[in-house]
Amino acid sequence: MTTITSVDVVDVRFPTSLSMDGSDAMNKDGDYSAAYVILNTDDPTLAGYGFTFTIGRGNDICVLAAEQRALPLIGRDVDELVGDLGATYRGLKSDSQLRWLGPEKGVEHLAMAAVMNAVWDLAARKAGKPLWRLLADMTSEELVDVADLQYLSDVLTRDEAIGILTELEPTRGERIAELEGTGYPCYTTSAGWLGYSDEKLRRLCQEAVDSGYRHIKLKVGADMADDVRRLGIAREVIGADANLMIDANQVWDVPQAIEWVSALAEFKPLWIEEPTSPDDVLGHAAVRRAVAPIGVATGEHGMNRVLFKQMFQAGAIDYCQLDAARLASINEILAVYLMAKKFGVPVCPHAGGVGLCELVQHLSVFDYVAVSGSLEGRVTEYVDHLHEHFTDPCIVENGAYRLPSLPGYSAQMHAASVAEFAFPDGGYWQAALGTAGSAA
Repeated sequence: MTTITSVDVVDVRFPTSLSMDGSDAMNKDGDYSAAYVILNTDDPTLAGYGFTFTIGRGNDICVLAAEQRALPLIGRDVDELVGDLGATYRGLKSDSQLRWLGPEKGVEHLAMAAVMNAVWDLAARKAGKPLWRLLADMTSEELVDVADLQYLSDVLTRDEAIGILTELEPTRGERIAELEGTGYPCYTTSAGWLGYSDEKLRRLCQEAVDSGYRHIKLKVGADMADDVRRLGIAREVIGADANLMIDANQVWDVPQAIEWVSALAEFKPLWIEEPTSPDDVLGHAAVRRAVAPIGVATGEHGMNRVLFKQMFQAGAIDYCQLDAARLASINEILAVYLMAKKFGVPVCPHAGGVGLCELVQHLSVFDYVAVSGSLEGRVTEYVDHLHEHFTDPCIVENGAYRLPSLPGYSAQMHAASVAEFAFPDGGYWQAALGTAGSAA
């Protein structure tokens, strides 16, 4: 019998603020960080890896919360743990004392995401399959058994969920074969961080076009004149036929969002992302009505499946941008995918953060194979940062994710990277804090 012997949670931070990578109107100086979970077993060849994403200070709080979330897993039989991933999820979720800190939102939910991401990684490694394949090989009933449908029965019943998945089950193999040839389409945000100079913006947009991207996203919302100039540069470089998206990162009130997006409409953005508070369902609906045909996209700060349910019910969004490290891993993510299918809203996952591209490639592949069966209106974010720190980094060619092939959720970091960027005692931070004061 293989058992979980211990859980390590490490505060890992990368100094991305120094190069302005990740800079936007709301978050000007983030250091991309991860509360990194390792589920150790008594089999030296088997462990599970997961994380949640933050941007610096406070990552240590997520680490402490993840340690608490993971405690009940120590001593558990791995076969039992991964043999019923619905029961494992519900068991962790039922801790009422931790749940009180949310419930199902904030730090405790980020911690749940980190721990369950590690559990799903462990399950895929135990099965010898990449996570997307593990999911694609499950029956419709097995998938619904792991999905968290609590509080959703007014819009999605168990029978409806099974029906959605059963419809595509016989043809999953056809779509897998297609993606093995084409990859899954993605867009780049790497050109458009708000802190970049016009020269760097122009160069990176041209590099994106030359690399095969047909979708490029820019950050907006700090200064109207700057946005007009920057979008003009981007349109000039990428041409009239490429897709240009804009992202305000929650910085506007609703009337301001409508005014600002209307002023930028001449550049024909495909969507405006996070135009206002991520919790403001009716505000998003109002913006959507006012700025159409420009689409409204949100979800990277969508705290749980219930918020997404309300977004769908209110007709508030054109694109759902769920986050692999904010929702409570596959169990909750699957529920959102199923609702999105029922409401006809394409899911374009958020991936702007350390390791998120590695995770969301699995989600998007599974969505096409087993849930949506469509690529129409679907494109997944890609940011060309920090992939070198992962043992199974995502591969993007000609504007598309190649299918992951190694067992797991692609969440494992190189031990040397963890040692170097562990905060505050890793090699990088010891040197940085010793010479220049706190950079995080």
